[in-house]
Amino acid sequence: MNSFIKGYDFYDKHTSAFTGATAGNAGNEYVSSINREIEKIQSDINGFQGIQTQSSVLQGDVAEFWHSGTHNIDAALKGESIRTSVARSNNFASADVIDSNGIEYGLKSYNTGVSSAKAQAESIFERYTQYKVKAINADKSFQSLDEFMKQRGYDDIQLLNDPVYAGQVRVIPKDQMQDAINWLERKIDKESINRPEQVHRYEDTLELLKDKIETSERTKSVPLSRKESESLAELAKKGEFDASKHSLTTEELVKFKYIMEEAFKAGLTAASISLVLKTAPVILKAIDNLIKTGELDEKQFQKLGFAALEGGAEGFIRGTIAAAVTTTCKAGLWGEALKTVNPAVIGVVTVIVLDVIKNSFFVANGRMTKGELIDNLVRSMYVSACSLILGGITQGLITIPVFGFMLGSFIGSTIGSFAYSTSYKAYISFCIDSGFTMFGIVDQDYQLSQELLEEIGLSIFEYEKFQIESFEPITFEVDTFNFNSFTYESIGITVLRRGVIGVNQIGYI
Repeated sequence: MNSFIKGYDFYDKHTSAFTGATAGNAGNEYVSSINREIEKIQSDINGFQGIQTQSSVLQGDVAEFWHSGTHNIDAALKGESIRTSVARSNNFASADVIDSNGIEYGLKSYNTGVSSAKAQAESIFERYTQYKVKAINADKSFQSLDEFMKQRGYDDIQLLNDPVYAGQVRVIPKDQMQDAINWLERKIDKESINRPEQVHRYEDTLELLKDKIETSERTKSVPLSRKESESLAELAKKGEFDASKHSLTTEELVKFKYIMEEAFKAGLTAASISLVLKTAPVILKAIDNLIKTGELDEKQFQKLGFAALEGGAEGFIRGTIAAAVTTTCKAGLWGEALKTVNPAVIGVVTVIVLDVIKNSFFVANGRMTKGELIDNLVRSMYVSACSLILGGITQGLITIPVFGFMLGSFIGSTIGSFAYSTSYKAYISFCIDSGFTMFGIVDQDYQLSQELLEEIGLSIFEYEKFQIESFEPITFEVDTFNFNSFTYESIGITVLRRGVIGVNQIGYI
């Protein structure tokens, strides 16, 4: 029964750590989602390969995919659901990028900040004037102002002075922001005196002017300068855009705070499972006692409370650490070789390492012996091996994710605990008979006990003890008649034998 309890206890620890590592292997999904976005931006930008358009023109199109792609990478990093997509529409006043919340973004990247700001603040009337001049120069017919407005969904002629991109977030190159802001502020001051009806479009543009996409979930794109967007266009035309050369890799992007955010989520899940496993035996015992006696034991509820507190706290710590380690490995922060590490192995290592740390503290404080620490370590390694092997076998037989492994892990932990207890008795017996120390694991103590030394007539030195004087009242004793008795001399023989006197400790008994 003791072996089963120890096996169950290891399973409880392993399960919380394995749950954390598996949820951290959603760290694998977490990292995979980032990698998918990185691959997508690389594919989208290299999709311009072979296009003969000048880089000074193509850079605007490339910038759209850059902003949308880097935003989506940031969203994946922060674990947010919002995503953006490039519209690629040539319709009147259409947005260049739209996020999944319906917010629209218009990108303009001209030679100067003033030119970019002017394009973003363009009014409907200015756009009609451009249309009309273009048609006249091409010797083509053109619509009247009223027809132009109605075809594009404007019913009120008073909207002529409104900005074409009203409501859209206006994105321009980062190196043009200050010039654009200065120009818009000057136009607002000037037009508020000369043409007040024009002020609104400049104010609207200034209010919504940005150098990057930024959503309501604080996810954002990486700003670009005009020169950088042209360099990207050059690479895109050759199909040579490499995301890793622009710091778009999990090794550089995944920060420790993102890992811990994911790890804490996994830790809460592990804590819940550990709490259930820790309190289940206590609850069953309380129910059994209720059935037998018809009463509830108050001490059982105290035990239940401590079990819940201990199980939840330890489960959270083990799960969080296992998840953090798993996500760190999958992100490649500890090298390429650990990217494929098995979460189950991380779970086992987490349990063993935390147990050794805790037990070492107990040894240092005298609450545990060195032999007990070694025994616990060897037992954990033995049981964990059985747990991993059986878990892997059942996972292959039962294809339900996680469940198959956990079932096999429980069986393996139980079998491993019984097997270890049996093998422990065997090698301890061998050590008793042979004096073997099992490479230092077993302590062979050859000291004779105090009782034995006194029995063979040796005087034992004891430290002086302080004796408190006590008051002894005078008593009266009645004289009694005692028969004389004869005691014959005898020889006593005591046969020494060796046996277990402590955990992994053998001595004379």
